[in-house]
Amino acid sequence: MSASLNTATATTVATAQDPACAEPLAVLGRDVTVPLVTGGEVTYAALDYAASAPALQRVWDDVAAYAPYYGSVHRGAGYLSQLSTDLFEQSRATVADFLDCRPGDQVVFTRSTTDSLNLLAAALPADCQVFVFETEHHASLLPWTHAQVTYLNAPRTPAEAVATLERALADREPYGPALVCVTGASNVTGELWPVKELAAAAHAHGARIVLDAAQLAPHHPVSVRDLDVDWVAFSGHKLYAPFGSGVLAGRADWLQEAEPYLAGGGASRKVSRREDGGVDVEWHTTAARHEAGSPNVIGVYSIASACRALTEAGFDALVAREQQLVTRVREGLAEVPAVRVLSLFGDDAPRVGVISFVVDGWNSSHFAAALSAEYGIGVRDGLFCAHPLVRTLLGSEPQAQGECGAPEAAPGERSLNAIRVSFGAGTPDEHVERFVRAVKELVTDGAKWQYRTEEGRCVPAV
Repeated sequence: MSASLNTATATTVATAQDPACAEPLAVLGRDVTVPLVTGGEVTYAALDYAASAPALQRVWDDVAAYAPYYGSVHRGAGYLSQLSTDLFEQSRATVADFLDCRPGDQVVFTRSTTDSLNLLAAALPADCQVFVFETEHHASLLPWTHAQVTYLNAPRTPAEAVATLERALADREPYGPALVCVTGASNVTGELWPVKELAAAAHAHGARIVLDAAQLAPHHPVSVRDLDVDWVAFSGHKLYAPFGSGVLAGRADWLQEAEPYLAGGGASRKVSRREDGGVDVEWHTTAARHEAGSPNVIGVYSIASACRALTEAGFDALVAREQQLVTRVREGLAEVPAVRVLSLFGDDAPRVGVISFVVDGWNSSHFAAALSAEYGIGVRDGLFCAHPLVRTLLGSEPQAQGECGAPEAAPGERSLNAIRVSFGAGTPDEHVERFVRAVKELVTDGAKWQYRTEEGRCVPAV
């Protein structure tokens, strides 16, 4: 890497806020103000981290420092191309260190968690059986269309999850290759899953396991070695690096034996014409086999920058501070009888900063719209790309229609949705306090504005 880039990186490290002081990490957008329908402006409270976390200032500064040196990766002889290639491969090593990968593991750069899991699905050996809980995000629930899939019912305790998986694996026929897919932290409830125990169960029955760490990696350290998972997948945009890249890291054999995920330049080592007019291709056996096309070096470098920033900040301090925010939100919601927090494993289950709830007498879309328009708070409402799980948690009874609904949903379910508040390393205390206050005021006093449904969204009436 050039001296200029080294200097810029050192500067951003030195100016990062110290999490030991119980301060949030600096993120972009922390000073953005938004208008309120009731008049005036307020600093925007971004409480939708589970969808996309804001970029760390450190990540933005690192990317800005690199941008003038941007060049093609793996193809060029010029200085910028060589520098970009070095940066790209150094980023691969940084991610491997961040995940505590084993010797021989591959780090493949993709577009997102969804892309990573679809890549792994395309690399499954013939006759592979897949086992996945109905509680998964659609990214890990749906890619296995070419395999024999067993969907497991939602467990109500971590121990039940392990026992359910063990029974399903023991009963499988024929006894061939098998893969278990499980989340590390639910994108709906925030609850942590017993990944290490599920991995042990999978391996005891001759199966492999892939960890969807999209909601875990931004909040907790993830060790491939310690958890003993075969693969891990996550997205940059949830790890404070929203520049369009993701990661699939883990064992190389299935990936090396599979046809390239995309056919094209970069995946091929040698291409030659045959006498019969066809083409012979020799594919790479490294991670490049599944990275065809020009790599997103900026997205990859941003992930590496985020990995370094979180590691240097110290996960112990980040986890401790986030748990204080989780406790404040949960205690605040518990003070409102009309609020029901959604949970699989119960109130005492460990969780990250992701909490979903419903409010008696309110459609969730209406409530989320009021939080935004009247308080400048951004949350998520709906089924969170985890429809089976949310429907299981809510039951079959639709919520009260209220002034706004979700008319694009199926008949009888048009109001079946929830509200999700999520936060992380960049969340100021004030955002959480404002959210708790807003929930109490809306439940007690009602909305100050009228709302209507427009193109499936609840919006303030003009």
